[in-house]
Amino acid sequence: MSIYNYKVGLGHVGSYEVSGIPYMTSSLAVPVNSGDPLEISFDHVSRFVVVTNTLPSYEPNVPLRFGFSENGVKGTNYAVLNNGETFEGEFRVIRVYLLSDSTLPCSASVVAGLTGIEAKELLTNWSGSNGVG
Repeated sequence: MSIYNYKVGLGHVGSYEVSGIPYMTSSLAVPVNSGDPLEISFDHVSRFVVVTNTLPSYEPNVPLRFGFSENGVKGTNYAVLNNGETFEGEFRVIRVYLLSDSTLPCSASVVAGLTGIEAKELLTNWSGSNGVG
């Protein structure tokens, strides 16, 4: 009988090979660039993340910044989506930060596939430095 309690962790390849636990949120009111970023937190480590600027492409463009730290989206480590654009990436994260790239608010949606790995297992805190958004 083993006394070790095995559990999935960050290096458990199978956690990233299976379908993700669905996470979806939409109609997010994203604050203007002079405000504090909107933080989207996951209770499990992500397998993939999809961010969409949900403003229609026929309306005046209000770009959306997104990144993986508050300092990143307030600084220079972020990506930008114009109205109607979507970004999908396979990232192992527990938070996504959103901020308008304008003095006007914008809207967004976030979809993620989550692993069975609890958020507390990801000890790395992205600071927004060294190219990490």
